[in-house]
Amino acid sequence: MPAPNLRAAPPALNRFAPFMLLLLAVLVVGGCESRSGGLQSIDGKPLHTEGKILLVNYWAEWCAPCREEIPELNAFYRAHGDKVMVLGINFDQLPAEKVQQQAEKFAIEFPLLATVPEGRWGQPMPQVLPSTFIIDASGEWRRTLVGPQTAESLAEAVAQVQK
Repeated sequence: MPAPNLRAAPPALNRFAPFMLLLLAVLVVGGCESRSGGLQSIDGKPLHTEGKILLVNYWAEWCAPCREEIPELNAFYRAHGDKVMVLGINFDQLPAEKVQQQAEKFAIEFPLLATVPEGRWGQPMPQVLPSTFIIDASGEWRRTLVGPQTAESLAEAVAQVQK
């Protein structure tokens, strides 16, 4: 006869075991997402943004200044991608396949977000394009640049945030 304190688990607890395993899996996966900042590119990959300044650029195919700015964003991304992450957001919130086609058409080299992170940085979606949010390395919105930027103006703006 087993000791009184070594009883088997009641059958009701056994019914909850699969639920508890599922909950544990969700928490583990959710923890991984939080380490990547919870942002995902249009190809479904998590974007690792921790410790980096972010330039979050809103653009659209129909926006001529946006199209003119893309080569400058590409140049800045190539030169500063180790410390600053350039992220693009399609203003029209098109399906990922359509955004990918436009990215190829305009030779966008920096990552594009799968969805608009509404309110993430305490800022509404801009109403003027192009607009670029500058997010500091701790994840706080610091400034919005309105209108087309050059690689030099982006570098100057980032330098001000790093002070």
